[in-house]
Amino acid sequence: MNDVLILIDQQKAMEDPGWGPRNNPDAESNIARLLAAWRDRGWPIVHVKHDSTRADSPFRPGQPGNDFRPLTAPRPGEDIVAKKVHSAFIGTDLVARLESLGKPALVICGVLLANSVEATVRVAANLGFAVRLPGDACWSCDKRDLTGRLWPAEDVHQLTLALLDGEYAEVTNVDEILRGVVG
Repeated sequence: MNDVLILIDQQKAMEDPGWGPRNNPDAESNIARLLAAWRDRGWPIVHVKHDSTRADSPFRPGQPGNDFRPLTAPRPGEDIVAKKVHSAFIGTDLVARLESLGKPALVICGVLLANSVEATVRVAANLGFAVRLPGDACWSCDKRDLTGRLWPAEDVHQLTLALLDGEYAEVTNVDEILRGVVG
């Protein structure tokens, strides 16, 4: 059984300047590398799309931000799961899709790491899925905490990876995953 590649929120809404400064400018190209490897092997891919119900959200259906980004857009025949909340497992048929494949291990990547990616990884682990999380195929944005302190995107990113590693996922990188794909 092959791992399922799950891409989170690879939509044009992430180009909105309202997200603020981000880290990891190579994330999209790293996601594309994973996607190419899975496509070359005919392995299962799930594109998760956020269809926000908030009127002010750039992810709301019917506006350009809801569209997939070209570099990592789904091809005909690839699975798309539309979600309305942060986790790809809540209110969707993702569990049923994965169970029909024999409950494979998952490789989860995308944006935002400390938001929809983290929510999806945590739920996946709680449902008993083995998860690998390539930190270089995700990105984060600056975040202000409740005391007013501004946390740089890279700090948010590294702390989120540390919180997920071990208990919820095996944090790794794209090169390591691709070595296993080729090997």
